[in-house]
Amino acid sequence: MPNVVLSDADARHLGQVSLLGLRFLTAVVTCAGLAAVPASAQGPPAFPVTVATPLERRITNWDEYSGRFEAVSSVEVRARVSGFVEKVHFQDGQIVKVGDLLFSFDKRSFELAVESAMAEVARAEAQVEVTSADVDRAEPLVKSRTISGQAFDQRRANLAVAQASKQAAEAALKTAKLNLEWAEIRAPIAGRISDKRVDVGTLIAGGSTPSPTLLTTIVSLDPIHFIFDVSESDFLRYSRLFLSGERSSSRDGSNPVRIRLADEKNWPHTGKMNFVDNQLSTRSGTLRGRAVVDNAKQLLQPGLFGRLQLFGGEADALLIPDSAIVSDQARKIVFVLGKDDVVEGRPVTLGPIVDGLRVVRDGIDKQSRIIIEGLANPAVRPGTKVVPQEGQIKAAAADLK
Repeated sequence: MPNVVLSDADARHLGQVSLLGLRFLTAVVTCAGLAAVPASAQGPPAFPVTVATPLERRITNWDEYSGRFEAVSSVEVRARVSGFVEKVHFQDGQIVKVGDLLFSFDKRSFELAVESAMAEVARAEAQVEVTSADVDRAEPLVKSRTISGQAFDQRRANLAVAQASKQAAEAALKTAKLNLEWAEIRAPIAGRISDKRVDVGTLIAGGSTPSPTLLTTIVSLDPIHFIFDVSESDFLRYSRLFLSGERSSSRDGSNPVRIRLADEKNWPHTGKMNFVDNQLSTRSGTLRGRAVVDNAKQLLQPGLFGRLQLFGGEADALLIPDSAIVSDQARKIVFVLGKDDVVEGRPVTLGPIVDGLRVVRDGIDKQSRIIIEGLANPAVRPGTKVVPQEGQIKAAAADLK
């Protein structure tokens, strides 16, 4: 290749061209490098979530308590007289009505006692008749001074003694007849009877003995009581509701209750408060309350455990879905949108479920934008930016049955 000699001007021009080419090449390489950087190196993408403001509603507060059912009436059946059991007239566990025959004793000794008492009454009546005739005959003789006044007074005294003996005999006859009636033990209340505690032929100790024999027991079923304890603070709150006139929501002015059993999810059993004890327990600081519940189907049995909801007044509340609440150790948190659609965690105080939604007592306000969908994405956490989509919180139809 031949040697080329460049002038100074040509050399300077060639240098400028080379410098421009180098700068262009550098720019191309830089752009290519930026294009090769992955999207994850530029920051995480914003994930879509559904947000909505809490549902505002006037709700009825129902406070929950645990307790047990108790029979309105419970009777230990014992005999009033002693005797031998001749027959048992019921099946163990059956439903009985007032006056149903339960046990019958051997009545022969009681019947003999009645006959003996009747004979004594007849003897006393004859004695009264004789002494009365003596008085009638002596009365004119006293006026004619044929007999003394002392003798007449003695005859009147004999008549009074005979009349008293007659009254005693008549009372003994009534007692004998009553004992004969008591030889049949009948149900004093209606309800479910337990099993028999004695068999036919057993000698029973009656009510006149120190320890009468227990024959069986009966508990009433309809209506039935529900017993529970309330704390001192709850008692004060209910008292203030009563003083403010917001005591109950029932027409008759009594405080309504709703109850469910251990295997029930809703509150199908309704009743009303009918008793509050007159003092708080010094040991537990609680007050005993009692509700009465209709039990026409006789499903509820004494001793059953249950949960009770007691009317606690009305208040304005904010409601959100239970699915929008997450747990953080011992706290409950909801995710809300903050500035620039950045997720924030808000600790909240929760209340009961109302129409399928959870009551939030504290931690949010009615303008809070709650994330109600999208929480399953692990990337949606406090501090992350999201793409909000507007939604709406709707209440389910109330179902108390």
